[in-house]
Amino acid sequence: MYKNILQSIDHVAIWPVISFVIFFTFFLVLLWWVFTADKNFIKEMSEKPLQDGAETSTDVEPINR
Repeated sequence: MYKNILQSIDHVAIWPVISFVIFFTFFLVLLWWVFTADKNFIKEMSEKPLQDGAETSTDVEPINR
């Protein structure tokens, strides 16, 4: 039953190709970002969960309220 429904839809075979292209493009961009990202940024982000809430970075301006 479902096979007949899908066969009656025009261009149903193109959707897996489009999905694969989007998936592949996303991971290529992600891989490019990983290799070109600033190593200091990666290090700072990896240490964030270990901080106790106190700001240790000197390049961050305080919030004035």
